[in-house]
Amino acid sequence: MWLLDANMDVHLLSLFSELGIPCESAINRGWQKLPNGQLILAAQSAGFTCILTHDRLFAESASRTLPLAPNFSIVIVRLPQTPWRDHIRQFQAAWHRQPIVPIPGQVVVWPAD
Repeated sequence: MWLLDANMDVHLLSLFSELGIPCESAINRGWQKLPNGQLILAAQSAGFTCILTHDRLFAESASRTLPLAPNFSIVIVRLPQTPWRDHIRQFQAAWHRQPIVPIPGQVVVWPAD
């Protein structure tokens, strides 16, 4: 199960549902105020396997927690934050070129190109 960080558009939840990927939002869980390391530990404890975020600094602060969550992955999404309809279209186009592949215990930058 994947988790969207509070800075990710919640409209992506329906896209992931269409793709058959269980996904929830940190906002819906009430986790938007948790510090990055605590967010990873809470997410892993709740059964999540990765978090998607736009926050490039997230990896720096949260990666120190990854040794405590070796089955968890951080995915840094490098798409520009645009109005939600445009963002969904950009996300879908990038996904069709290269789907996200979380790697346990690592930070993945997506899309890689």
